[in-house]
Amino acid sequence: MRRGAWYRVRDLSPLEAVIEINHSTIPVPSAFLDLADIPPRRWAVVPRPKGAVRIPDSWVRYGVCPSCRERVQLTRKPSAMQCPNCNSIFEVAWDEPFDPRL
Repeated sequence: MRRGAWYRVRDLSPLEAVIEINHSTIPVPSAFLDLADIPPRRWAVVPRPKGAVRIPDSWVRYGVCPSCRERVQLTRKPSAMQCPNCNSIFEVAWDEPFDPRL
């Protein structure tokens, strides 16, 4: 699982959710998920996880495109950004808190 990503929930109980990742289903404790009925329409702002291996060390935080899920380094604080992968333009969700436990 990746921080800031959107995954389809296949089954949900009070203790566990079964989510779809890359055409496979995986059980995850429900407490670790932020559930929403509709996909996000703004860039998610994610702090660089400790020990991340596929994110450059220089990235303090990054944005996740709500359309294609591309990750982009955030060096400034823009109100909107264009995705270099899908060219979509969305506002950046600076006002949404991110749970550091995830």
